[in-house]
Amino acid sequence: MNDVKFYKTIVWINSLIPLAIIAWDAWNQRLGANPVEYFLRTTGVLTLVFVLITLVVTPLRKLFGWNQLIKYRRVLGLFAFFYGVMHLSTYLIFDRSLDLPGVVNDVIQRPFIALGMTGLILMVPLAVTSTNKMIKRLGGKRWARLHKLIYLTAIAGVIHFWMIVKSDVFYPLVFAVVLTLLFAVRAVYSIKAKRPKVAGS
Repeated sequence: MNDVKFYKTIVWINSLIPLAIIAWDAWNQRLGANPVEYFLRTTGVLTLVFVLITLVVTPLRKLFGWNQLIKYRRVLGLFAFFYGVMHLSTYLIFDRSLDLPGVVNDVIQRPFIALGMTGLILMVPLAVTSTNKMIKRLGGKRWARLHKLIYLTAIAGVIHFWMIVKSDVFYPLVFAVVLTLLFAVRAVYSIKAKRPKVAGS
């Protein structure tokens, strides 16, 4: 097994550990008084965590030259989508019992639900176009532009989380600070890239 396959396996295993913990807690009936709420909260946080980990890859490459991390970004992004789908499925199936009129009413009357769904919908084209074949079909530049949607997903996710907790905003604040730092790093390198190079420098 080469190094890339080995480390991808490690990424897969670590990404599935939270799901294994959830399953273990469910098996041992340790999901608390409201299992649906537990599942919603946990899968929602996991989605946001994986989105931010995916976004951290590029800054780490630029700051420290860890270019090998790019090989694992796709897997991390797909796990963000996976946990996002679990989050939405829990809401639709267990919280709303597939009551579609009720879901539509929630989207209209509860902005945080609309934001959460928007964030996940934005991830759909990213997941669909994550293969090498789709990158070639779209072309590198168009593919890169499309995948900037992940930033909108992250913003929607942080605001969604913030609106849910209402008073205890410590964890949403942590996510917001991390996202702001990621934007700052991206902005700095974008400005540097646009500066004309001085001859002899």
